[in-house]
Amino acid sequence: MTLPDTATSSTPPLLERLTGPVAIFGGILALGVAGLVMLSVLGRWLFSMPIEGDFEFVKMATAVGVFAYLPYTQARRGNIMVDTFTGWMGQGARNRLDAFWDLAYAAFMAMCAGGLFLGARDAFQTGETTMQLQLAVWPAIALCALLCALLVLTCIGTIARLIGGRS
Repeated sequence: MTLPDTATSSTPPLLERLTGPVAIFGGILALGVAGLVMLSVLGRWLFSMPIEGDFEFVKMATAVGVFAYLPYTQARRGNIMVDTFTGWMGQGARNRLDAFWDLAYAAFMAMCAGGLFLGARDAFQTGETTMQLQLAVWPAIALCALLCALLVLTCIGTIARLIGGRS
């Protein structure tokens, strides 16, 4: 995988270098989840012995994986955009409109990050665990909060690039 040239990319260099490896981490988690499910199903089928609590690992790893992909997608401007009504606009106007929607996205995800941070704090303070394996849930929630905060920073980076006239 090669990262695009920072002169033509939509984010500052620091975010460029950070979002790719974070997304790869999410991919590794997804592969790990797939392997875990495969082993659990095979164990259940062949030996009537599934992996205990596999669903708890799957639930937490999938959440972290999804949040790991979002900054990469934003940094590469890979979110779905419908330009049906903006195709006639000049590039500057489209950049300003895209910057507005990136700001709305950043604001919403900042609220999500705040909620996740509060949830992680509460889960830590109460000692909340999973049902079967009694795993602490706060680390997964806290990691999702950090990844969500990275998404907000990435949105701010794309806004700066769009306002600067670079789409």
